[in-house]
Amino acid sequence: MRAPWMCSFFFGFFLIFSSISAESNYFSPAKLSSTWTNNESFIRSINFRDGSRIRVILNNEKKFRCGFFCNGTCTSYLFAIVVINMTTTRDSLAVIWSANRDNLVREGAILNFTATGELMLQDVDGNIVWTTNTTGKSVASMNLTEDGNLGLLNVHNLTVWQSFDHPTDCLLPGQKLFQGQKLIPSVSSTNWTPQVDLYSLQFNEKGLFFYVGSNPPQVYYGHTVNGLDEGYLELRGRSLCLVISSSRPNYCPSVIDIPPAFPFEYIKLLPDGHLKAFGWETDNDLLLGHLGGCSYPLACGRNAICSADQQCSCPISSTSPATDYFRAVNDRQPNKGCSQVTPLTCNATQNHTFIELNNVTYFTFTSDMEDVDIETCKQACLNNCSCKAALIKYGSNSSGDCYLPSELFTITSLDAGVLPQNVLFFIKVLNSSIPQSHGRSSNRKILVATILGSTIGSLMLLIMVVGFTRFILQKKNMNSESEEEYLDQVSGMPTRFSYDELKTATENFSKKLGEGGFGSVFEGTLKDGSKIAVKCLQGLVHVKKSFLAEVESIGSIHHVNLVRLRGFCARKSQQLLVYEFMSNGSLDQWIYYGDRKQVLPWISRKKIILDIAKGLTYLHEDCRQKIIHLDIKPQNILLDADFNAKVSDFGLSKLIDRDQSQVMTTMRGTPGYLAPEWLSSIITEKVDVYSFGILLLEILCGRKIVDRSQPEESWHLLRVFQRCWEQETLLNIVDRYSEDMQEHGTEVMEMMKLASWCLQTDFTKRPSMSTVIKVLEGVISVELDLDYNFSYQRMQETTYGHEKSSQPVLPPSLSAPR
Repeated sequence: MRAPWMCSFFFGFFLIFSSISAESNYFSPAKLSSTWTNNESFIRSINFRDGSRIRVILNNEKKFRCGFFCNGTCTSYLFAIVVINMTTTRDSLAVIWSANRDNLVREGAILNFTATGELMLQDVDGNIVWTTNTTGKSVASMNLTEDGNLGLLNVHNLTVWQSFDHPTDCLLPGQKLFQGQKLIPSVSSTNWTPQVDLYSLQFNEKGLFFYVGSNPPQVYYGHTVNGLDEGYLELRGRSLCLVISSSRPNYCPSVIDIPPAFPFEYIKLLPDGHLKAFGWETDNDLLLGHLGGCSYPLACGRNAICSADQQCSCPISSTSPATDYFRAVNDRQPNKGCSQVTPLTCNATQNHTFIELNNVTYFTFTSDMEDVDIETCKQACLNNCSCKAALIKYGSNSSGDCYLPSELFTITSLDAGVLPQNVLFFIKVLNSSIPQSHGRSSNRKILVATILGSTIGSLMLLIMVVGFTRFILQKKNMNSESEEEYLDQVSGMPTRFSYDELKTATENFSKKLGEGGFGSVFEGTLKDGSKIAVKCLQGLVHVKKSFLAEVESIGSIHHVNLVRLRGFCARKSQQLLVYEFMSNGSLDQWIYYGDRKQVLPWISRKKIILDIAKGLTYLHEDCRQKIIHLDIKPQNILLDADFNAKVSDFGLSKLIDRDQSQVMTTMRGTPGYLAPEWLSSIITEKVDVYSFGILLLEILCGRKIVDRSQPEESWHLLRVFQRCWEQETLLNIVDRYSEDMQEHGTEVMEMMKLASWCLQTDFTKRPSMSTVIKVLEGVISVELDLDYNFSYQRMQETTYGHEKSSQPVLPPSLSAPR
């Protein structure tokens, strides 16, 4: 009989031998018809102290691993290649390539190397997330080279597909960047979503360029090459060099050098636009010697000035006294940039003017006009609403080249003792903000001269003018007081709070919930223990009667699916609105993947959709005056503790009489949710029905109407929606991160038919909101004869697609909590 310790010894030896054998399989090329499932059954899994993990599919003898990678909580995964520092305790790694950084997969996802030679990544719900599209191309095996290149090979070991041809944000030694290809950084070190609308490194027919996103993009570093043929960039030796022609591959002059004696593994374009070479112990900024810290587009954020040692400040006018037209976005973080105190709007271009900045320069200059004078350049900017500044580079005479940027990034201050560059810099601001002291001073001088040389009759005229002015001021004060008294006389108005009451309730306005178009929202608690949300309006000097009439109408209506206006505070310099507190915030935090707190089940989404429909029905059909909301979107739907949905933010709403079928008004609302009839400015309550259709589609699909994290052909949800209708593949766009939604796919697709009915281009064919409720409750069916052509929305997205976030077309005069 063998001793027990011998059994344990042989059993342990067997496990070690098995582990070595399993490990050795990862060094071999993978064969066709192989499948890997992303779960705990992986024999080879490497865990790191920061919580990240890679489940290894392919391994090479050096430092690269290929497999399912995650970090943090590991709720989502990349199919990626990582580089691991094998000289330490395996606590140093970096992702140098990934297949699906804009479409992460979950536990249970499958990587399938099919019998037809295609490498395919499927999420746990079966949706195909990524593929090499190599079916029928004689692929025989898959291999991870010692250079970190994942390749699909044919029977002759020739490359059919390789990861080196599909760069993300990194380049490895030996990797090439061909014309038309880009490096696009991730949003952050922990969010791998491509930052497609900000930074990029591009190689095109003119050379190598680093761009920052605007329309058109602005170049912050470039290397122009004349006579470029079919060249490419290659990370060769210790430089990023440029092969100008494929006929001379050995001639590769350096474009960007890597410092000598610096052991590097790869170069990477970072989220802040810096290009760095990374080694195990340190990293090196490759552009810093060319640019300097202040020459990066967002060194101090948008609209800010960067001076020596990267000190950040906001622009001020050079007039005396100086005027603040800009303020810091975050006083504690000055590098976050500056915003205009009074934002520019395209409906008041006649009030636009300029302030001049002295001793500054800009990181780029692209000539929009040549050989023009300063006034012509400035006027061209005034005539173009999207223009943010006018820069003129002048020569020996008074004319020069003119540059009109549509986005204004960090401005660089020239150090003391440095001669100013030959660039004049003018920032566009609102004319109404310009102090009128000069005009008043001139008038006083004229008045003094007139008094000194005037006759007795002129003196009498002056006395009359002074008396009339005093009368006007007294009348103005009386009107202001009567407006405050009017607040107390209006019947049905909500409770009037004192400013001190609200200051106490909000603990001196210390807990900010968010910001809207015209002010900030703060959480508070009244003396009776009930929670409130207090909106502090900014920019409204007087409470006008037209404003009071609107608040009276909204303040006097009560419905379970409308956020209740509990009260207000109005004194000469402050206007505050008090709303019921909604503990679960706005709907957008619960439906958009990447932004949401958790995945809502289908039953909750159905309840939310019905609640919104009931709220809108009340506004359209049950109030004394018909109220058109005009800004229905997820940010304006608030959820209470039980996830009951309530419509909020009536800042853009329009009140019309019951006998009016339509009304003419200026365009207002949020791009992406605007109905086609806005182009004529004649609207009905059906504009809300259209916005509800967009909102419904977002809830069902779990994504934004315009989502640039998607592949370019899928940026616009309506375009995807129309394509899926035509191909009968609607199930493909149901929220793939909700298994519950997938299980109720048939019911969800029926709801998509309702969305289509609400999105009809002809507003007369859209249902009323009361009809929508009947459909939701199963009383009637969706109209069958529908138009599934949503081409209007594509036009709208072309107009507003550059917006990074949904902002109203016109600023509201009243805005509820967001």
